Amino acid sequence: MSYFRIHGYEVTSAAWGEEAMRLSQAAPPDLAILDIRLPDIDGYDVCRRLRTQRRTQDVPVIFLTEKRDRVDKLAGLELGVVDYITKPFDIQELRLRVRNTLRRAAHAAQVNSVTHLPEGAAVAERVAALLHGSEAWSAVEIAVEGLPVFRERYGFVAADDVLRAVALMIGNALRDRPREADFAGHLDAHTFVILTGNAHAGLLRERLEARLQQSIAFFYPLRDREHDHEQARAHRGGPALRLFISQLESGAGPFADVSALRRTLEARRVLAAE
Repeated sequence: MSYFRIHGYEVTSAAWGEEAMRLSQAAPPDLAILDIRLPDIDGYDVCRRLRTQRRTQDVPVIFLTEKRDRVDKLAGLELGVVDYITKPFDIQELRLRVRNTLRRAAHAAQVNSVTHLPEGAAVAERVAALLHGSEAWSAVEIAVEGLPVFRERYGFVAADDVLRAVALMIGNALRDRPREADFAGHLDAHTFVILTGNAHAGLLRERLEARLQQSIAFFYPLRDREHDHEQARAHRGGPALRLFISQLESGAGPFADVSALRRTLEARRVLAAE
């Protein structure tokens, strides 16, 4: 632990498997190094439980163990372990493996784990390129509102299915009129953005509005479909899902960065909802 702290890592340790689970749920780590032999539950059980918890399901795991059998390594790989180091080990080698694993994880973090569309730095870089370019462009925002309440009522799987369905419809709409320069990604977990040319934005928005509004009722289980969909039409404050689509052209700027673009889109969405 001291060795890693000296090299600038923030380290939290746990001597027991149950303690590791409590700590990981309170503050999910960027990486977990697990010993298979623990006093209470073994490392396989800890890893298996990490994979079943939404907050920790994507945490990369390195197994640190005395076991060398092929069967043991296969068991770890089946659980999605990214590396497997046997004792005794070289501490510098372990540090390099940790560094490389964290770098790979940081790169993967630029893609949404549910929709597999770009997010975070990947979107910010694409927006920055447009803002500093000379060509006219449009941003089409698709916001899925009411999803936290929907998730609480129907579960994570159903909520993730909503996001995947919206992402699929966005992809299909872009493929209808393919342009190499078009880009789709996330502004945040529940908000999508499409960057395209001014000439295509209006038609793209119309197609998406038609497809998404026709599909929203089918996101619900059949037993609740009519009730919750009608509730969405009746008022905006209920638990029903709501989809808002807004469009912004480069001429409405200038915009300093992706945050400024996002604030303008959010303001337009609020005005449209009033």
